[in-house]
Amino acid sequence: MADRKPIESWLTDMDGVLIHEGVPIPGADAFLKKLRDSGKPFLVLTNNSIYTPRDLHARLRRMGLEVPTENIWTSAMATARFLDDQRPEGTAYVIGEAGLTTALHDIGYILTDHEPDYVVLGETRTYSFEAMTKAVRLINDGARFICTNPDETGPSAEGALPATGAVAALITKATGKNPYFAGKPNPLMMRTGLNAIGAHSESSAMIGDRMDTDVLAGMEAGMRTFLVLTGLTRPEQVENFPYRPSRIVDSIADLVDVI
Repeated sequence: MADRKPIESWLTDMDGVLIHEGVPIPGADAFLKKLRDSGKPFLVLTNNSIYTPRDLHARLRRMGLEVPTENIWTSAMATARFLDDQRPEGTAYVIGEAGLTTALHDIGYILTDHEPDYVVLGETRTYSFEAMTKAVRLINDGARFICTNPDETGPSAEGALPATGAVAALITKATGKNPYFAGKPNPLMMRTGLNAIGAHSESSAMIGDRMDTDVLAGMEAGMRTFLVLTGLTRPEQVENFPYRPSRIVDSIADLVDVI
């Protein structure tokens, strides 16, 4: 790391790094304040495509964490940026919530179930058999299959919930077509985020709690990576992976002085 440029911009995951089950992780507020005061470009990332940046800004503020809307980057936004680059002003049949539909509307996409260019699958708490059947038929008729993220389960107070990756597997089984996942661990999410804030990977860092998504995506995007131990990956699991983070710390509190 000594030979690399100083860190001038930061990307950090949200769940498991800044918050855990709706409660701020100690040190998160101090870290965010230091980032805001430094003037350095930064983004808070989430693979969850349900919420818009304004929604997430309000949710975080209620927890006592101040993150401006322009510093929030979701898998829905990465998906929209990808589609805008691939097929500007296209059409899509969407299974998802406001976070995804708003992101697609913002790039000029038309949402339709009539011969769409894409079927776009995102996170929702109300997956319906009717919508999944429609998606299968549209993909069989030639629509390209896109997913916001590959997460197979999501958390809830009652336990795990089936998430985008699990529903994508069902559609793949029914169509024989694999989706393109725009969210982590695809480094595309990191690169589109960096582009959005005018940052460069060689002078940027990614903070996450998962080796298989956050660290992998950051590494493949060419960034330095910090693994915090307040989320899913435990210290003894790190050696199971064929790659390593640049640095392992107990929590986000240990990185306040690094900014």
